[in-house]
Amino acid sequence: MSFNSYAQQVSYEVFATVDQSVGNIAFTYQGELVYSHHPFFSPTYRVVKYNAQDNTITPFPNEEWNTPRESDDHYLSNVLGIRNDENGIVWMLDMGQRNPVTPKIVGWNTITNKLERIYYLPETSVVPTSQPNDMVVDTKNGVFVIADEGIGNGGDGRTASLIIVDMKTGKTRRLLEVHRTTLPENLPTVVNGKSLAVNGQNLLVGCDGITADKEFEWLYYAPLNGSKIYRVRMADLLDETLNEAELDERIETYSDKPNNGGLSIDSEGNLYLTAMETNSIAVILAKDRSVQNLFSDNNLLWPDGVSYNAVDGYMYVSAAQVHLGSVFNDGKNLARAPFYIFRFKPLADGVPYR
Repeated sequence: MSFNSYAQQVSYEVFATVDQSVGNIAFTYQGELVYSHHPFFSPTYRVVKYNAQDNTITPFPNEEWNTPRESDDHYLSNVLGIRNDENGIVWMLDMGQRNPVTPKIVGWNTITNKLERIYYLPETSVVPTSQPNDMVVDTKNGVFVIADEGIGNGGDGRTASLIIVDMKTGKTRRLLEVHRTTLPENLPTVVNGKSLAVNGQNLLVGCDGITADKEFEWLYYAPLNGSKIYRVRMADLLDETLNEAELDERIETYSDKPNNGGLSIDSEGNLYLTAMETNSIAVILAKDRSVQNLFSDNNLLWPDGVSYNAVDGYMYVSAAQVHLGSVFNDGKNLARAPFYIFRFKPLADGVPYR
């Protein structure tokens, strides 16, 4: 879809250039960047912390957690989704596909520099084609809400869903699988006139972008390949007395959108999304739900995660170059360093930890 250019001038800048593809971004309690190396490129270090003083990285939380082994599963196998909360905990969503282990959420306390907790995603909440991609850390209601794209292990998006994890008990629930709001639409991702395809089949990605408003009243989510953003009240999503038909009736079609990956929100309810096909960041304005282009940049190649840093007031976004990977280019990896991290001032204060 096409969208209008927002009339207000939006200030943005290159924050850093790094040697490897950046996936999603979170922050320590001091505002330092912690980010996943995009698993699409099989990085040695799954998650790193960025030192802005000398443009260096160190494995996060340490090298041991980035080293696979057979003796235990206290390591990061395959991480894209990463979020932080108001307690200084960085939560890392391990998809478990590389050096296969049980998918899990690993929380590292950046204040005490210790493991906070591990939540496992058992077979009752994931399926063979699951790809838990991103999540909301809802400390008000005490849950994680995970977007499962449904493209793991050769999946075609048809098993996309939401996964709920109770922070207190660790109980998991799989919701809205094969549902109109999580399934991809037949809207292939087209970059520079080329459709992303694997083995001659268009790549169609299910539920991907996910965020919640500042009061954790509404959850917003969408398939990557899809024309709509949906929202549902957290109270309804967490109401286990509702069957799926009853829950379906309470889900709203919120707005139009282009194909997008990352999703974030500000304190006034404006939604920010990464529009990969146009090297752009777009915004869905709360006042009229219109889709507007905030900015585009030739180096914003496949913008992926977008997240707000409460310490400095910027939103950060990675340029992951996913479309240049070998699986989409006849076995040739066309992605090249430098890989960019941009930042910009949102239209209103962002919502920390989303």
